[in-house]
Amino acid sequence: MPLALLALAVGAFGIGTTEFVIMGLLPEVADDLHVSIPTAGHLVSAYALGVVIGAPLLAAVTARLSRRTVLIGLMVLFVAGNVLSAFAANYDYLLAARFLSGLPHGAFFGVGAVVATTMVAPERKARSVSLMFLGLTVANVVGVPAATLMGQHLGWRATFLGVSAIGLVAIASVAFLIPHDHAHAPAVGLRRELAALKSLPVWLALGTTVAGFGALFSAYSYITPMLTDAAGFADGSVTLLLALFGVGATAGNLAGGRLADHSLRGTLFGGLLSLAVVLALFPLLMTTEWTAALAVILLGVAAFVTGSPLQLMVMEKAAAGPSLASSANQAAFNLANAGGAWIGGLALAAGFGATSPAVAGAVLAVLGLGVAATAATVDRRRAVPGRERVVATHVPEQAPALHP
Repeated sequence: MPLALLALAVGAFGIGTTEFVIMGLLPEVADDLHVSIPTAGHLVSAYALGVVIGAPLLAAVTARLSRRTVLIGLMVLFVAGNVLSAFAANYDYLLAARFLSGLPHGAFFGVGAVVATTMVAPERKARSVSLMFLGLTVANVVGVPAATLMGQHLGWRATFLGVSAIGLVAIASVAFLIPHDHAHAPAVGLRRELAALKSLPVWLALGTTVAGFGALFSAYSYITPMLTDAAGFADGSVTLLLALFGVGATAGNLAGGRLADHSLRGTLFGGLLSLAVVLALFPLLMTTEWTAALAVILLGVAAFVTGSPLQLMVMEKAAAGPSLASSANQAAFNLANAGGAWIGGLALAAGFGATSPAVAGAVLAVLGLGVAATAATVDRRRAVPGRERVVATHVPEQAPALHP
């Protein structure tokens, strides 16, 4: 694997840290800016809204630029958003800065995934994507806890300055480690990117992402009350347990990348099925502390096994113009975050118990399997008679796709 993938992982680490650290600093932010904690919680939504809007928008407007240049520009925007967050004079300015910070998130992962796959042999494409995502999963194990401690001891503004420093390291890493030939890669063009996004298989792949990761966030959004109310953990133990989720997510991400290089669709089906089973077992696993800890790890593994396959699936279906579709998959991920949390909340509000969001998530995972099966059926019907379809084939950037 090329060292250049480290540059993408550093950027992913910074992005993952700034996305999730705000959740642990809401009391400090609320107290300093004289707003309620629920009001401060809108800072999480502002970032997610920035991701959903920025992912396809920035990928579209930068379609004619070299991807190496785009990655550097996105990290510059990322640093600017976090610096403005650190120096926000009041809550409204911080809300706008968080929205700005979220804008480059999806486009960075989308364009970065395309760049990662062009630097490796065809049989290592999924692994290259998983190594970029490794920065995101490691952020949940190391970056978020460290940044939270920094914010609690030095003030929340110091956290955003620290994240900005990570962004500067990412800029330097991309500039020096991404091969120079990517600076002169032929432009795909917006029209070609939009044409690739019109494909039905692309939208089925995006739908699988929404359902599959909606299943994760239906449960994960309410993991704290599950651990305290159902499993009996003390509040102070939750941070360590969430770090265990990050460990599981890291292991699942690496395993998913390796397995998907052998069978992309098989890994996707296996991951979604495993996720459905793990979530369905949550009411049983949350009855004791040790089984609850195991459930948290298994949730991370099962959910993130599908991360690289889903990203690569979208890119393969939009091979003629993959950057926009790849970025749109990140928007789909954040829609899954919001939608899954909403569905899990409905289950709780209906009085079905502390573990009911996980059961609702299991239903979403089964729905994701159904969408993935539909996509497989569409692929079989579109396949050329007498020719074996290879999902993870290498398509040169200059050549148009032979199929949608």
